[in-house]
Parts: sequence; structure tokens; C-alpha cells
Amino acid sequence: MRHPFVYSIPGWIISACLVLMLVLLSLLWGCQPKPPPRGLKPLEPEQAEQVAERMSPREQGLQSWRELRPGLERSLDYVRSQRKQGAPATETYGVEITWSRLERTLKRLLELLPRLEREGASLLAKQFRFYRLQPEPLYTGYFQPTIRASLEKQPGYETPVYGVPEDLQVADLGRFHPRWQGQDLVYRIEDGRIEPYFSREAIREKEDFRDKAPVLAWARDPVEMFILQIQGSGRLKLPDGQIKYIGYAAKNGRPYRSLGRILGERGHLDSSSLDMWSISRYLDENPRLLPEILDTNPSFVFFQFREDGPFGAMNKKLTPMASLATDTSILPLGCPLIYQVPLPEQGSEDTLNITGLGLAQDVGGAITGHHLDLFCGSGEKARYRAGHLKERGSLYLMLAR
Repeated sequence: MRHPFVYSIPGWIISACLVLMLVLLSLLWGCQPKPPPRGLKPLEPEQAEQVAERMSPREQGLQSWRELRPGLERSLDYVRSQRKQGAPATETYGVEITWSRLERTLKRLLELLPRLEREGASLLAKQFRFYRLQPEPLYTGYFQPTIRASLEKQPGYETPVYGVPEDLQVADLGRFHPRWQGQDLVYRIEDGRIEPYFSREAIREKEDFRDKAPVLAWARDPVEMFILQIQGSGRLKLPDGQIKYIGYAAKNGRPYRSLGRILGERGHLDSSSLDMWSISRYLDENPRLLPEILDTNPSFVFFQFREDGPFGAMNKKLTPMASLATDTSILPLGCPLIYQVPLPEQGSEDTLNITGLGLAQDVGGAITGHHLDLFCGSGEKARYRAGHLKERGSLYLMLAR
């Protein structure tokens, strides 16, 4: 029996209500702001001048723009070598970035350094075309760590720092097909077959791995060693206080997985406040979980001794607060850039909004697409910035007019 206060609703009313709801939803969706198109947007001269006017060498830790000369000369040497070798140009979102144009850009920038001191950075807007990378890139940071190590294995120093294994092979896939240009295959030969190179876990577990790879040193702390691998280069502080520079030599070709993301997904740490400090502290406090957690990142880096450092992907020394790791399919090595990003300041909740002159001089396993890694230098300040920097910012490519 139907309840006296319940009535049936005619079907046409239900249909009309559904149509009205769909119309309202479509209007709401239509009001959502559209994300900016992916690309390199050329700036008008007035816009470029506004960007350049914000630049200050002191915000980058420089006394003057002239201090960037060595870094610019290193980029110019690399670009010239690529042009002479006939390396293919990069086309990014319809903008052709040739080695000859980059060479002309860097030469002009070097010539202008003395004038920048007198006339200000707005001069750059008159001499170069600015292209804004859209959408806005993500900035992270890296630094040159100093880890405790010994050249000989001894109690307390038991984590090996490996050189390049003798069975590690690298093939330039671009030689086989143009679609693989810039990609390498890292492999080993086993029973006459090509096999992927060993993962981090396999390297750790293989008792005979030291027969394949030289041990350059022995680290005191496996967490410090892992940080060194992520940063790609650093310094070894020996028991007698002596310093040895060490740099990237090769990697095992396995994909990089973020340890912070893994710890957040597993509920070990709050994903909203992850940084290098919290990750290191958690690993120090949970040594029992250390091998299992580190092995979730299968990527592994092999090193070589250096006379100085640190060195980037161009095999040239990096410049603190200027060198950037980029995805070379978008921004090839040698590109002069202007970057804008809020930097974390140690001991303060405020950030430093910096507009600096940057140089694409490095790469990284996690640096893909619109993701850039700023080299923050060495020391405690650089470590703090690198460990806490994870911000959206702006990036401008400069090319000679």
C-alpha cells in the first residue's frame, strides 16, 4: 500500500531535471581556466625587459656578472665541439635551437658582460629574444655533498664506492634509428645474449661484484653514499682530513625511482613535508629497513676520481646557482637561460624570489620534461636549499636576435 505522503513523479519532470543538471555542469566545466599550451612563447620586447630588470648577480651569490665568464666559456667550448661534430639541432615546440645559433648567443653574452655591470641586465632584452617555457616548470635542487670515506676497508667503513664495471656496455641507439636519437642502451652480455645491467639490489647481493668493478673507496654511512649517488658527484673526506673529489662515470641504465615518493606511498613519512632532511633522518632511525627501502630505487651510479669538481654532463665544472640540469630533448646542453624561482632560506619561513642567469650544463635521471634541477653549490646552505627546493617557477630561453 502506498504511503499517503509519497507521490510518483512524472517521467518528463525527471528528464527535464537531468537535462538542466547537465547544462549547469557543462557551464561549470566551461568556466574552468584552461592550462597554458605547451611551448616556447616568444616575449614582446617590453615583457622581456620587465623580466631582465629583476635580475641581480648578488641574489645568485655573485659579486658581479663577470664571475659567470668561466661558466659561459665552458658552455661555449661544448657548443662549438657539438657544431664541429655535426650533432643534430634540437627543435623544441617549433623553435629550432641550432648549435651555430647557440654559439652566436653565448659569444654575444660574453661580450656583453662588462656592459651589464654599467647598463644593467635590461640590456639583455635588447640583444636577445626571450622565449618563455610553458607550462611553468618544476624546480628542484642538488648540491655537492661531502661524505666520510676511507680508501681502505676498515671497521666503520664498509659501503663500497664503485668505479665502472668491466662488463658494463653502452650503445648509442641513435646510430640505429633516428627516433632513438639521444638515447643509450646500458647492458651486459651473458651466455651470448644482451641482458639489462644489474639493479641496485643485485649489485648489493652479488658477492662477486667486486671482481667486476673496482672499489674506489669505502663509505662510512650507506645513507650518505645513497645521497652521493643521487647528487652525481661530491667529495670524500678521508679519516686524516684529506679531501678527494669524485664524479659521475656511468650508471646501470635502470629507471630512477624517488625514495621520498616511495616513503610517502608506504605511509612511512608525510608526503606533504618530504625533503632530503626528513628522508635521511628516517633512514638513520630505521637501519633495519635500509636495504629494502634503498633497493626500491633500482638506479645505480658508478664513479671516478677527479682533480676538481663537481662536473656536469658536458664533462665541465659546474657553477653554483647558475648551472641547471635539464631534459636535453627540450633544452640542450649549452643553452643560456633566465630562471625565476622562490628559494628556501635556512632558519626562516620566508623565501628568496630570485631571477638569475642560468646555464643548461647537466642532466639527471629524474629530470624529464618541464623539470629543472638547480645546482646550489656545496656546504650547509647549499644542502639546505637543495633538500627543500621543490617549487614551480618560470624559465626563459635566450637566443641571439
